[in-house]
Amino acid sequence: MYRFLLTPRWWWINVFVVLAIPFCLFMGSWQLGRFESRVDSHRDQQTQADEARAATAQPLRDLLPVSTETSGRQATATGRYDTGHQLLVPDRDLDDRTGFYVLTLLRTDGGKALPVVRGWLPGDAGSTADTAKVPAPPSGQVTVTGALQASESSTSKGVRASGGLPQGQLGVISAATLVNLVPYGVYDAWITVTKSTGGLTAVPPAAAPNSGLDLKAFQNLGYTGEWFVFAGFVVFMWFRLFRREAETARDIALGITPEQPLGPDGARQKRSPAGAA
Repeated sequence: MYRFLLTPRWWWINVFVVLAIPFCLFMGSWQLGRFESRVDSHRDQQTQADEARAATAQPLRDLLPVSTETSGRQATATGRYDTGHQLLVPDRDLDDRTGFYVLTLLRTDGGKALPVVRGWLPGDAGSTADTAKVPAPPSGQVTVTGALQASESSTSKGVRASGGLPQGQLGVISAATLVNLVPYGVYDAWITVTKSTGGLTAVPPAAAPNSGLDLKAFQNLGYTGEWFVFAGFVVFMWFRLFRREAETARDIALGITPEQPLGPDGARQKRSPAGAA
């Protein structure tokens, strides 16, 4: 009855099933591993963030380049604020309120400038009344302490395209954007000060890129389920085809062919032997 399994058609079906099921299980396990890695990374990042808040601040040069290990660490830098290039970063939310960051470039003794987010203010960066509340940066040489952050990208939370923004506003906090606005080099990093003054609210540091439970993490979890469903679907379809083929083979063995009409009871009528009355 099951000789149909040896036909070329079923050889190809069986080969496909034998290859598809392990592949789906492998991909599902891989996606699950990616999700678990992001969970572990998120847990490690939380631990590092707690340690960073309690750790002693270190010189900026000792923490560069920014990595998942140094992101959020307390860094210190000494220099003078460039009051001529103070920028506002619009549409940044804090405590469910919309406002803007106040960013000032610190010209360090090494020659490069360090973007410093001195704090956050509620309101609209394009409103004269709101921007009038921005305090002037300290004059003279200062030592700034804050949480080290990696340069933002177009996919970072809260960023917007810098094109079309009014003069004095910045959409993305990154060296690639700032070098087009100032006549000197800029560190590929920035810091958010630990304590703000002049009515500004300190901006809490963000998690390192690709270390939190973001949308990508839950996409990995969703893909895990999809691959396991695909594996189950392959098994289901194989058994369905096998059952249909087995029933057809059984009917043929009983002398019933698909072309025969159904009887009153819904069963196919047996073909009468040739020459029967």
